Amino acid sequence: MRALRILLIFVVILGGLFVIADRLAVNFAEGEAADRLKTTENLAATPDVSIKGFPFLTQVAGGSLDDIEVGIKNYEAAAGNGAQKIRIDDLQADMKGVEFSGDYSSATATSATGTATISYDELLKTAKSEPTQVAPGVKANVVGLSDGGNGKIKVTVEATVLGTKLPEPVSVLSTVTVIDGDTVRVKAEGLPEFAGVDLAENRVRAVTDFEQKIDGLPGGIKLDKVQAAPNGVEITVKGSDVRLAG
Repeated sequence: MRALRILLIFVVILGGLFVIADRLAVNFAEGEAADRLKTTENLAATPDVSIKGFPFLTQVAGGSLDDIEVGIKNYEAAAGNGAQKIRIDDLQADMKGVEFSGDYSSATATSATGTATISYDELLKTAKSEPTQVAPGVKANVVGLSDGGNGKIKVTVEATVLGTKLPEPVSVLSTVTVIDGDTVRVKAEGLPEFAGVDLAENRVRAVTDFEQKIDGLPGGIKLDKVQAAPNGVEITVKGSDVRLAG
């Protein structure tokens, strides 16, 4: 019995040491992965990287990690023409089946899903800010975006009729969708009315409707779906064969 107790104590101690070593190794790996991702994506701040699954060391020995979660704050994505940028407040991605090279210089995830949030103020930059003529003597421009409820955006438009600004801006509910995996489209469900002036639909939509391209997300992740939320638009993202490094 005494020998059995000693053996059990020895096994428990070894198990505890293995757990400690495993956690130290995963903490080190998370820091290294975060630094490499910061360099690869040219990020202003170090991202959060969390490696899931236990034990970590046996995953490393097999050359593949089951699950890695990545969080990036204030990510600046390309806005379509290469010169402009659009800020994503919070980009979260869950990478599955991450395989890496023997020298850890490259890593690729089989699949990735996640979310991204863009504030209304940031999205407003893409709408026409300068007054546009929508009818003889009538000019209008978008001055605000906000949550319209039920996944829609409320687009607020200010108008000037014969040089006089209308006392109250008008608003219209708009749908927001993703097209081509890299563009957010805002389209009014109806047309605003300005002091009873008869307006051509295409002229009004030149103001109320707009698109924002969002390109160059980490590892080639693409936009999937989008909906309006209290603080901005919430986008789901997805990808396959997502490159984390190398």
